[in-house]
Amino acid sequence: MQDQAQRFPTPHRSAVVTRSREIGLDPAYVYGLIRQESRFITDARSGVGASGLMQVMPATARWTARKIGLTDFRPAQITERDTNILIGTAYLKLALDDFEGSLPMAAAAYNAGPGRPRNWRNGPVLPGEIWAENIPFEETRDYVKRVLANTTNYAALLTGQPQSLRARLGTVGPRVGGDATINKDLP
Repeated sequence: MQDQAQRFPTPHRSAVVTRSREIGLDPAYVYGLIRQESRFITDARSGVGASGLMQVMPATARWTARKIGLTDFRPAQITERDTNILIGTAYLKLALDDFEGSLPMAAAAYNAGPGRPRNWRNGPVLPGEIWAENIPFEETRDYVKRVLANTTNYAALLTGQPQSLRARLGTVGPRVGGDATINKDLP
């Protein structure tokens, strides 16, 4: 387990775990995403303008801040650890809710925007691992697989219990209740 703890560090543990639990997210999922997004570099910036631990785009940060009632948000705050975790986890939870709890679909939405995974889910119901292998964008396909593998490793580390990647991948198919989405304006 010591080797796992070195390979899968849990910096900012109190902030990540507390915030995740407050809004009903699995902290392992948040850690899996952060590890892939920024490798825990608080002031990370991507070439396309995403910032912070959770690599949030400026427009997504503004939208999410409004959605959660954060009225005094300024874009420069996105590299502040706690603000980034607050906004990044809120957006991830909104995406997860929109995709009916599907971890691979919410990860795809976090990476490629929600419109694409909404289209990619149309077709037969597939095991999550097969759906992920058929994501047409290599970057997003790799991202989803890495985030879910990271999540499974973090869950084992945080709980001390063996975990199932297959259980986290679930199945992916058309929306159960038809085409209605919870957050049509999800960026």
